[in-house]
Amino acid sequence: MERIPILKMGPYLLVTIQVDMHDRIAMTLQDELTERIVSERAQGVLLDISSVDVVDSFIGRMIGNIASMSRVLDAETVVVGMRPAVAITLVELGLALPSIRTALNVDAGMTLLKAARKTSNNGRPAR
Repeated sequence: MERIPILKMGPYLLVTIQVDMHDRIAMTLQDELTERIVSERAQGVLLDISSVDVVDSFIGRMIGNIASMSRVLDAETVVVGMRPAVAITLVELGLALPSIRTALNVDAGMTLLKAARKTSNNGRPAR
């Protein structure tokens, strides 16, 4: 079975989706990622979708679910590398994902995660 790699980069995890997503891969990714967030005490997740050419409502929901699960586990999520066609399709499907942070590339995503780490949601210093 194909797997999506989850790489540790300091206090963050980098997930690069380079395969066609289907139910089994998405569920495995969600399980493995949540386990890694806890075991690595990750403070953020970069979800790199730059290799994703085609998106449907399933992929959109999967991105939203990953961000929600990460947030519940006290890790910010930034989606990076979204192509214009993917952004247009998500909006047309009604899946604009307004609560999810995005960045053009991994470097910009890391900058967002570092900024989010400096202060928590209630203004206190983050862990």
